[in-house]
Amino acid sequence: MSGVVVVGGGLAGATVVTTLREEGFTGPVTLVGAEQHVPYERPPLSKGYLQGKDPREDAFVHPREWYAEHDVELRTGTRVAALDREAAEVVLDDGARLPYEHAVLATGSQPRRLDVPGADLAGVRYLRDLDDADGLRAAFGERPRVVVVGGGWIGLETAAAARAAGLDVTVLERGAVPLERVLGPAMGQVFADAHVRNGVHLRTRTEVSELVGEDGAVRGVRLAGGETVPGELVIVGVGAVPDLRLAAAAGLEVRDGVVVDAHLRTADPRVLAVGDIAEAWHPRYDRHVRVEHWAAAGRHGAVAARTILGQDAVDDRLPYFYTDQYDLGMEYVGLADADDEVVVRGGPDAFIAFWVRDGRVSAGMNVNVWDVSERIEALITRGGAVDDESWPIP
Repeated sequence: MSGVVVVGGGLAGATVVTTLREEGFTGPVTLVGAEQHVPYERPPLSKGYLQGKDPREDAFVHPREWYAEHDVELRTGTRVAALDREAAEVVLDDGARLPYEHAVLATGSQPRRLDVPGADLAGVRYLRDLDDADGLRAAFGERPRVVVVGGGWIGLETAAAARAAGLDVTVLERGAVPLERVLGPAMGQVFADAHVRNGVHLRTRTEVSELVGEDGAVRGVRLAGGETVPGELVIVGVGAVPDLRLAAAAGLEVRDGVVVDAHLRTADPRVLAVGDIAEAWHPRYDRHVRVEHWAAAGRHGAVAARTILGQDAVDDRLPYFYTDQYDLGMEYVGLADADDEVVVRGGPDAFIAFWVRDGRVSAGMNVNVWDVSERIEALITRGGAVDDESWPIP
């Protein structure tokens, strides 16, 4: 008997199977994950777990026994070779076939690789999965000098974790400030200042030409101008690439992600896509949007399950993400354009930044100001202006 087969063992996939069982689905449910671990959430990997503040088990969505108790067949350490849409079967690497009534693709993203000479040296690391986080924690214990290539979220969060471990840390960023593409120059400077204040050697407008090593192990990063920044541990955080291979090979429409409707269905109504790979129609923005963040993964998983259950479910919430670095805690909600005006209330240690377009708020970021993200989301949703209400700035 066919049922639901979920491909991917992250939060999105785990939320699909959880919602199906919690809301009464009684058919067969199988979750296939390439990693040996049971499904887990990724934010702790660069935050609490990497910093040594949170236990490893806190990252897991459920303990392993939950899946058996809820009649979910969990296949960890299993890779999927193909999606056979004509036969309605998921084909595993060993040739086994899993029939489905609905298949949910939750294949996530992979780190973008650094394409320079020496990138394969020992000591060059990426952070995407739990094994990567375990490896970084062990490497921190060897007290290396750390060079982080990339000033995005992963780069900055791993830099903060390395500084929390007392290590010498240099961050190399191609742009004028970290996070400029996401937050713009003024708000990117807030994060730059936080890292410099906490002892990071921040180098902007830098270009990496190669990684240099000795006896097969990395010993530094050579910049385009010829200077070498010494380091025995190089962490690469230059972005992520959605894993669209399975969807593309199955003939599904793929652009920046797998194209799905507001209910997360592909053009093949038996196949859904969720999480990092889903380029989903967003009712508020009247266009397709792809979001690579924890909140989207959880929301998508629930919507996909409810779609399978025949409900009229959509994810019409605004994009949301957060970070914790040193004494800086931040939440961001909305979707800003590069030319939006930035209006700040409060500061410098606690403030809310609003991105404003035609007098209306398009996005908001609260820094060390708490319990306001839902208010900001409501303000954006109703098309409000910054000063429509007062804000609790300390």
